[in-house]
Amino acid sequence: MAGDGKTTRVTVDVTGTNRTFYNALWSETRLTRPEKFNTWPLIAELLATSSARLEIGPGLRPRLPIAGTHFIDLSPAVVQRLNASGGLARQGTLTALPFEDASFDLVCAFDVIEHVEDDLAAFRELSRVLKHNGVLVFSVPLHADQWTEFDAFVGHVRRYDPSQLLVTLLEHRLIPEKSALFGMQPKSPRLLALGVWMLTHKRSSALFWYNLFLPISILLQKRLTLCPGVPQADGMAEILLVCRRGGGAPEGGGNVRELKRLIESSPEV
Repeated sequence: MAGDGKTTRVTVDVTGTNRTFYNALWSETRLTRPEKFNTWPLIAELLATSSARLEIGPGLRPRLPIAGTHFIDLSPAVVQRLNASGGLARQGTLTALPFEDASFDLVCAFDVIEHVEDDLAAFRELSRVLKHNGVLVFSVPLHADQWTEFDAFVGHVRRYDPSQLLVTLLEHRLIPEKSALFGMQPKSPRLLALGVWMLTHKRSSALFWYNLFLPISILLQKRLTLCPGVPQADGMAEILLVCRRGGGAPEGGGNVRELKRLIESSPEV
């Protein structure tokens, strides 16, 4: 366990591992429209005030409307497919976004930040490209003690300690406004282990079944239940957070006081 409340499990070339895995995945899967996901009601509500939009690491599962949205992804296959559908996509990484400061009203990063070795640089970039009062919507997995071989296989670097995550957000002028239980990962360790084995030894078969069952799993998604602030996260394997970009960072003990206020004012789940 690292002293900052995060657990880092990967010591190899993280970017290279992610690029290899997801290039193979996205080369053999279909594009899913954002309206299909349970995040769409939230996104649709935000679009009225978000003409300048960016999504990072969408793969072929973008949550923002494709036409007119900027996208950054490691995979050339993703960039090509999104551009062919009206997107403004280019290859790049989260830690070096090719945009000016305060460029976007809305930035999304679903299941991305846990793949980045230098996540503080990632949060700096997210904060930098957001306009004042801009909105960041992102999701990350929680709790190091829930780490599985699936995390390592898909290129995760860490699972987050909830309290430390909140401190990190506040240090980067990202103020949590809403949150929800999130994620579609199976809970069964045996099913996860089978998925890893299939992707390792029977990739073509695994991707066939993935493409076959993904539409069903999307139909079975639970509706997002957004709570004000940040809930107590003891029972949450993954969290979605909606944050507002503030104009200044708390100083000295301000982080701790604000963090305590946010936690105490949020309902438990």
